[in-house]
Formats: sequence, C-alpha cells, structure tokens
Amino acid sequence: MSNHSKGHFAEKLACLYLMGHGWWPVKMNFIVGRGTGAGEVDLIMERRKTLIFVEVKYRPTFEQAMAAITVHNQVRVARTSAAFLQQYPKYRSYQVRYDALLLSPKKWPKHIPNAWSVL
Repeated sequence: MSNHSKGHFAEKLACLYLMGHGWWPVKMNFIVGRGTGAGEVDLIMERRKTLIFVEVKYRPTFEQAMAAITVHNQVRVARTSAAFLQQYPKYRSYQVRYDALLLSPKKWPKHIPNAWSVL
C-alpha cells in the first residue's frame, strides 16, 4: 500500500473512531487554494457547538506520529481553519479546538484533544 493510500485509510479510520466517540464529520480533507500559505485539514468534526480541526498521523509509533506534527503543520492547519470559518460562517460561534489523532500498527487510535493551541 502506498503512503498516499495509507494516509487516506488512516483518515477514514480516524473519522470512524471519532464518530464512535460522538463527533460528527463536517469535512474531510478540506483544502484551500495553493499559494495562500494555508493548505489542508485532514478532518473537521463537530459536537455540541465545538468544532475540532484534526491532524491525523499514521507512523510506526505514537511518538513518531506526534513528532510528525510540526510547527509548520500547526500553522498550516490554523490558517486553513481560518479560511474554513470564513467560508462557513455558521460555525463562527462554535468553540474551536486543534486535535491530533495518532495511529500506529496494531494499536488502538490515540486521540489527543487540544494537541496545540493557536494564539
């Protein structure tokens, strides 16, 4: 399986995992235009007026998955979330959070709420 295929599989698995914990999918792979300094958010989920922007990482270990969420990734997700909120104003009153969902072979997914914050 290619890395691209693994990534899409991991995102679908992450979405199912979060749905099992009461989150509802809003968007998968939300992308804003190239050259904007933004990019993509793997998953956007909602529950009770809270919106989470989720970075999904699949690596051999949870430690490697968490380390793969760099400051550059965090800034990209924050910019993309701002573009999402501009495009979908109905969510502007929601609480916003940045979560990570880590996946590793033969392990149960690890959800990290508030994996980082944006000032």
